[in-house]
Amino acid sequence: MPNLSRRTFVASVPLVFIACTGESDETQAAALLEADQAQAPELVVYKTPTCGCCNAWVDHMRAAGFAVRTIEVADTGPIATESGVPPALRSCHTGLVAGYAIEGHVPAGDVRRLLDEQPDVAGLAVPGMPAGSPGMEMGDRTDPYRVIAFNRDGSGGIFASY
Repeated sequence: MPNLSRRTFVASVPLVFIACTGESDETQAAALLEADQAQAPELVVYKTPTCGCCNAWVDHMRAAGFAVRTIEVADTGPIATESGVPPALRSCHTGLVAGYAIEGHVPAGDVRRLLDEQPDVAGLAVPGMPAGSPGMEMGDRTDPYRVIAFNRDGSGGIFASY
């Protein structure tokens, strides 16, 4: 029998259950998404009530399997400040997950990588609102952008480039 990590074993249990129940493809997909969300820590997103791109990013994170709770606030600045997001890296919403701040339109895959690797950083940010980033889709237009890993002292570095 191969050595399985606890995470791999726990992730495979729903697959075995589904295979044995003979459920439909739609039922299986819903069960897999639910199992994936149960494993991921909750992502709490602070956003303004009228920001459509924030809603689109939340949809992106949910589609990637994150359990997301949104909290509408008049100004996300105080949350970003409290979470250690440097002013130069700010965007339109701030998420909090497993002790990390997620600022702006960070791709779900990068948030998963952050949670898997658990580097000693305060969080990830996509400064501004670059076209083509998750929640900022504009047809075929895609601006190059970087995901920045940052520390509370304002230092940081490139986590990913697109």
